[in-house]
Amino acid sequence: MILIADSGSTKTHWCLVENKTIIKEIFTTGINPFYQTEEEIAAEIHNSVLPEMGGDISHIYFYGAGCNFPIKKQMVANAIHAAYPDAKIEVNNDLLAAARALCGKQAGIACILGTGSNSCFYNGTEIEQNISPLGFILGDEGSGAILGKLFISDLLKNQIPEDLKIKFFEETKITVEEIMENVYKKPFPNRYLAQFTRFISNKIDDSEHLQQLVYNSFVSFFERNVQQYDYHNYKVSFIGSIAVCFEKQLRKAALNNNIQLDKIIQNPIQRLIIYHQA
Repeated sequence: MILIADSGSTKTHWCLVENKTIIKEIFTTGINPFYQTEEEIAAEIHNSVLPEMGGDISHIYFYGAGCNFPIKKQMVANAIHAAYPDAKIEVNNDLLAAARALCGKQAGIACILGTGSNSCFYNGTEIEQNISPLGFILGDEGSGAILGKLFISDLLKNQIPEDLKIKFFEETKITVEEIMENVYKKPFPNRYLAQFTRFISNKIDDSEHLQQLVYNSFVSFFERNVQQYDYHNYKVSFIGSIAVCFEKQLRKAALNNNIQLDKIIQNPIQRLIIYHQA
């Protein structure tokens, strides 16, 4: 049996597969070696994955956010090895998972819009070009973390309609003090900010401000990332909850920037199963 994991900053999707059939799947918290130690990752796998999936696994394919550098990949591999010492382990970044799932053996531009964002030109075998996303402080345009950050910034600086501001505080029961505490003092502020995309999604149809906020962020993603690739000759595909949730605004931003959109899918796991079982 093989174990395939698709991990973002918020959650990890684990699938136990045999003969192209999913035997079992679970979700655990996100694993990111930029924000977690090797010991913390190992503990998560030992406590949450091993009891559910068992130990009879020959190959483990882990795709994760933050697994862009050899030292970070090795951290995750070591953590998995501690729970599965006999399995063959392959760790790659979530961008390669997106490229393999979206493009298969064909060349194209693959993008992620989830808690974070990323993009690449994939030549059908490997990632040939990647504009670094730089994380939610310096980059991550179009991501859930950025949409949340932009919305909260507008909210607290009185840049959104008053009725929308009132609805936010009434419905969420969140205080300004809580926001500041979670953003500046607690771990994973990107996850915290990304949660506000639920409110944005629920209100966007009735709010021109929110429609423009999301649209502008997607335009920024195209301008600062996708348009640095050969986007005139290749189609652009997306994976991620934000791409699916705000597909209308994403397609509008693509159309207005002469971007050819192809697939928009929620997650890569089914297509990765096909890829690895092939």
